[in-house]
Amino acid sequence: MSKANRFVSIGIPFYNNEDYLTFAIQSVINQSHQDWELILINDGSSDSSLEIAQYFVSIDSRVRVISDGLNKKLPARLNQLIDESKYKYIARMDADDIMHPERLEKQLSFLETNKCYDLVSTGLVSIDNNNKVKGYRKVGSLYDDFSSIRTSYPIVHPSVMGRRSWFERNRYSEEYPRAEDFELWTRAISKSDFKMAVLPELLLYYREEGNINKRKMIESYNDLLKIYKKYNLKEYLLKIKIKMKAKIFIVNILYHLGQLQKLADRRNLKFKNREDLLVHQGFLDRLVKKVR
Repeated sequence: MSKANRFVSIGIPFYNNEDYLTFAIQSVINQSHQDWELILINDGSSDSSLEIAQYFVSIDSRVRVISDGLNKKLPARLNQLIDESKYKYIARMDADDIMHPERLEKQLSFLETNKCYDLVSTGLVSIDNNNKVKGYRKVGSLYDDFSSIRTSYPIVHPSVMGRRSWFERNRYSEEYPRAEDFELWTRAISKSDFKMAVLPELLLYYREEGNINKRKMIESYNDLLKIYKKYNLKEYLLKIKIKMKAKIFIVNILYHLGQLQKLADRRNLKFKNREDLLVHQGFLDRLVKKVR
């Protein structure tokens, strides 16, 4: 791999993430692959998130902060990341998630070795607000069947790394702020420009237990319905409408029962091998110890 191709632009948009932003940034600094720039984009935070980001700028020249005081929402900030990135590859993550220490190394190696793909995603380890492992989600083996538009794709958006050239010709739509990733994948498939591989490796620690929000979930379902209509999925539309209304009903019921977290728990698998769980928990514990 040439030196020029080794560099990755990493983007973390953040909005009032003071409780978790330090963990996210430290997980980037801890990567086995060290040739990167980290772009931290403030989306109008009113807590101490900006100060946390500026601290890391002061101690690491590879980190920079963009802050205009505005709240433009995630899709606009992801497009800003594309514009601001310097390097051939772009990786993103959410401000409350954590990278596995070998994430960049493994994804970069895959894209450099497999020129036929533009994008690569991975599996995730679900964690709670105390950085404890709760379960995982992944494909059984490498998955790349994106030949047609579907109602869902096994892609973990904050785990995606891709070629900047792909993102430059496939920008995020700001029309669907709660489902911008699904709209992007669907649009790219409709243009026959979606060469994505989903790896079974668990390379992202995804914070969801204790972080489920009723309003955001319902807004996501409504955005998904709009996207299905836009891309003319007529054969699915009636079934989808019924399914979405049922989901919204269930969300409301579980919310009033204080059981909304069960929706996330149902999606996750449990580690059968305790040693695998302990390996992932060990990564997290060492990160927490370093931060504190």
